[in-house]
Amino acid sequence: MTALRDLHKDDKPREKIVAKGVEALKNEELMALLLGRGIQGKDVRKFSKEIIMMMDKGIDELSLQALCDIHGLGLAKASQILASIELSKRYLIKSNKRITSAEDVFEELKSFSTKSQEHFLTITLDGASHIINIRTVFIGTLNQSLVHPREVFADAIADRAAGIIIAHNHPSGTLEASRADISITQRLKEVSKLVGIELLDHVILAKGGWYSFSDGGVVMMMDNVKTVGAIPCGCPW
Repeated sequence: MTALRDLHKDDKPREKIVAKGVEALKNEELMALLLGRGIQGKDVRKFSKEIIMMMDKGIDELSLQALCDIHGLGLAKASQILASIELSKRYLIKSNKRITSAEDVFEELKSFSTKSQEHFLTITLDGASHIINIRTVFIGTLNQSLVHPREVFADAIADRAAGIIIAHNHPSGTLEASRADISITQRLKEVSKLVGIELLDHVILAKGGWYSFSDGGVVMMMDNVKTVGAIPCGCPW
């Protein structure tokens, strides 16, 4: 019976995670970590491949009984595998949220609406408007020199995002876009064209709701507009 500790150091999944990150592991290596060891006459790697082959046939059809039918896989390990799959599904569903309106942005970032300091945030999206990541880029009073396009788009490029939404909160509670807000948005809109990642909206968050630049027609949809008075708006896109 071969356990993970008995493998050559170059074949040990844990050591690979330390050296290269979990993304570098093959499917059977990830499964080997769950199993921990093989059984008499079945190496842990062979054991893992057998389970992965079953999963490849259709993970939605995988059942406790089907796993227990694999020679050597008992109820405890089969349950552990199913629990890991179910947990992954639940988090994937959570991370598969779509942004279809400014209201969705507000609900996602609602906790920032009551912050006592300004937070400048980015939401990166794939081509179907699913959230890839949400990041805080800057904390403090916003001005054009501090919110640099490089900081805003670097992660979006790394995420291979199709679009990006920027947002920041107004601790004062006002939902009116300032000249600095408009200037920053205009600058980022121009950069978005250069990098090929669409700037979809800039949403201002406050205790009383949100303001969407896209809804209000400020800069977002009218590239020739430089300074337009912002009217609080809570309408979806």
